[in-house]
Amino acid sequence: MPFPTSIAEATVLHNGVRMPWLGLGVWKTQNGQETVDAVTAAIRNGYRAIDTAAIYKNEESVGRAIAESGVNRNELFITTKVWNDDQGYDSTLRAFEKSRELLGLDVIDLYLVHWPGKDKFKETYRALETLYNDGKVRAIGVSNFKVHHLEELMGSCSIKPMVNQVEFHPLLTQKELLNFCRKHSIQLEAWSPLMQGNLDIPLLKELGDKYGKTPAQIVLRWDLQHGVVTIPKSVHEHRIKENADVFDFQLSDAEMEAIDGLNQDKRFGPDPDEFLF
Repeated sequence: MPFPTSIAEATVLHNGVRMPWLGLGVWKTQNGQETVDAVTAAIRNGYRAIDTAAIYKNEESVGRAIAESGVNRNELFITTKVWNDDQGYDSTLRAFEKSRELLGLDVIDLYLVHWPGKDKFKETYRALETLYNDGKVRAIGVSNFKVHHLEELMGSCSIKPMVNQVEFHPLLTQKELLNFCRKHSIQLEAWSPLMQGNLDIPLLKELGDKYGKTPAQIVLRWDLQHGVVTIPKSVHEHRIKENADVFDFQLSDAEMEAIDGLNQDKRFGPDPDEFLF
């Protein structure tokens, strides 16, 4: 695949919708001015994708920043997610309407099932299909789904997920999942790409020194060269800007493999097979 060379570039989902390669995540960003300022800073620095979720409790502030940005709505790609307590067909439809109202948007660009859980995700996803068919969302998908969850869902759904957003970083490379998603044209997206700040790894520093980049920038470039959409979070404008400064260099195949070799199957978040509800 050709590697993205600017923050303006996007991948094309299997339904033809364009999704930016790099976006801002707002997990743990406080509702109110902190979220407004972070989203405003991101948009000012060329970001066009913002990723939130009902459980983050900051959709309203994301919506405010979007409304005040002065950027044409059609240029932005906004993702939110249905939380576990709202899983089920009717409750998902209600949760979506609440998210849409808080965001102040007529159409959501991407709506995701946040976690698979035990036994409701197929019913929940059926609601996403309804929203998609009704034109209320431009794309639908899942988050934190392993291969077996995807296989189970794809055995019953009528619209294949367009995106699977999972924990993905050099200590959790998820090769089997990445290959499965590639094979089935499901776009993999990385949350916690920067390992919640656990970047003190000699190889990343060494490569950073070589390219004049930070370890964080090396990891984000590694994501992009794997064809993985990535959504680093920050509330500081200098860091938001720095996270986007990853389009002017390219890691070699050997360097990509070396970073892959850091894998420890280590999660900083929950294991989807153990986070049951």
